[in-house]
Amino acid sequence: MAVGADAGVGAGAGAEVPVLGGVPLLGSLPDLKADSLGTYLRAQHQHGDVVRIDAGPPGLRAELYCVFSPEGAQQVLASESANFRKDNHFYQEVRESFGNGLLTAQDGDYLRQRRLVQPLFTRRRVDGYAGAVAAETAAVLDGWAGAPDGVVDVSDQMMHLALRAVARILFGTDVETTADVVARSFPVITEYVLRRGYSPANIPRTWPTPGNRRAAAALDELYGVCDQIIEQRRRGGSEAAGEDLLTLLAAARSADDREFDAAELRDQVLIFLLAGHETTATSLCFALHLLARHPEQQDLARAEVSRVLGARTPEAADLDRLPFLGQVVKEAMRLYPAAPVIGRKSVAATRIAGYAVPAGADVILAPWVTHRHPAHWPDPDRFDPGRFTPEAEAGRPRYAWFPFGGGPRACIGQHFSMLESVLALAMILRAYAFEAVDTEIPVSAGITLRTEGPARCRVRRLDA
Repeated sequence: MAVGADAGVGAGAGAEVPVLGGVPLLGSLPDLKADSLGTYLRAQHQHGDVVRIDAGPPGLRAELYCVFSPEGAQQVLASESANFRKDNHFYQEVRESFGNGLLTAQDGDYLRQRRLVQPLFTRRRVDGYAGAVAAETAAVLDGWAGAPDGVVDVSDQMMHLALRAVARILFGTDVETTADVVARSFPVITEYVLRRGYSPANIPRTWPTPGNRRAAAALDELYGVCDQIIEQRRRGGSEAAGEDLLTLLAAARSADDREFDAAELRDQVLIFLLAGHETTATSLCFALHLLARHPEQQDLARAEVSRVLGARTPEAADLDRLPFLGQVVKEAMRLYPAAPVIGRKSVAATRIAGYAVPAGADVILAPWVTHRHPAHWPDPDRFDPGRFTPEAEAGRPRYAWFPFGGGPRACIGQHFSMLESVLALAMILRAYAFEAVDTEIPVSAGITLRTEGPARCRVRRLDA
């Protein structure tokens, strides 16, 4: 179906959306709680590209309109993006904890923020962060020399690497203080957001329950360190002031927009910390895990690194010189998208693929499912970096692969994510060979894709 062929705001007439079967009273709620990603896959396999999933008891029941085709994703994210807003319950919980930054802001707030931030994410500016990525990768690799039995948990290690890299880019030499606080507070806050975001009803955050108190303490610590560094930047009293991203954000202004105030700066910092480390960590973790399980592909990737880099430190220009490594990262993002589920709420009634979607509907896109759509991905669970040659990419619909979202709200940091992932992966593969210890890695959908347990690899130093 051509995008928009039967779509349009106000075009509410259409076929009734098929409903995934569930249990009496609770519908599909038990299935979603046990395995939401598997439930979305089953819905697509049983009913096709537009499916309604009902979850929860009568009176608190959520009706989720799930859209699994590339054309439907393009309609929601791009061609009809104004009709699908971030007004759902889950985004509100993210907004209340992590602030009204680029990920969560809407309307005029979002447009102003985007105008102020966009100049800081040009390719030339982002390429300047390659040195920070290389330095933090080298520090992680140095720590592997003493790994017990030569085994490392690449999930934990890539989270550490990505956090350190984004904190250094944001805060400059203040990285030591901030990285420790983020590592300590983020798991508490994200678990709190998830619990509230997926619950049909919540008690007020101000009630002094143990969960509320733990989250409030973590938020206070996180806000405190960010506010302290922001105040130093505003006074010009920090040795770190210069070209780090926070300093540039503090100075950002345009002819039409006032600069960020202190609270707005903190909101941007928190969103960049959230989106900038968990997403890249996921991509790196699974790229290593997949290469560890496929030694022939690992050898091809390492040969490219050796041919292009030799013994020198990678730089930004090497991103284009390492095409196979880029294909590995893209294939890892296909199989394990860091944002496996994307939610929106419809403003007006419309049609998607001929099916009626009412005004006010909770609409779910699932890259986890679309990236496995059998019409576009033969043998979809097989790891094959060759899917991302330029010729193969040109033969698929634009939204058959959308790990960075799309449309006017596409991720502003996608070039940085690819730069960090490819350069870090190049350094890691040059230094170590990998063999998978954990061959299957259970995952679940949180704010980002989460591993449920370790992703251990046995590593062997190549220059030993």
